[in-house]
Amino acid sequence: MNIALIAHDKKKQEILHFTIAYKHILKNHQLFATGTTGGKITDGAGLAVHRFQSGPLGGDQQIGAKIANNEMDAIIFFRDPLTAQPHEPDVSALMRLCDVHLIPLATNPAAAEIMIQALARGDFEWRQILKHNRQEGKNI
Repeated sequence: MNIALIAHDKKKQEILHFTIAYKHILKNHQLFATGTTGGKITDGAGLAVHRFQSGPLGGDQQIGAKIANNEMDAIIFFRDPLTAQPHEPDVSALMRLCDVHLIPLATNPAAAEIMIQALARGDFEWRQILKHNRQEGKNI
């Protein structure tokens, strides 16, 4: 599965701890991240991560393009709801794309833990069926 990992500045340490705790699951998937977050995960957790631009420089939009092209299966985005973000429109657009394209989105560690446990159990296999149907031109 293709999984995007994103974190606002005040949440980067949390996502690093999360990826270290669940490295045994995440290492079996293709990981993508915005720039700074991806660097911290690679350095701190030792996971291979494809890095996009940082969020404010277009990384959120690059991940959004992957979603729109049916190339992303899940998003873990540790948001900071208490700090204004200069790229908030990009964040909102990313979340909207997740809803439009049926991409599971976890925005805090509690939801991410539920998501990662479901991933480990194989509960996301429906994504493969959905991808196949969309490639065949079937609208679901």
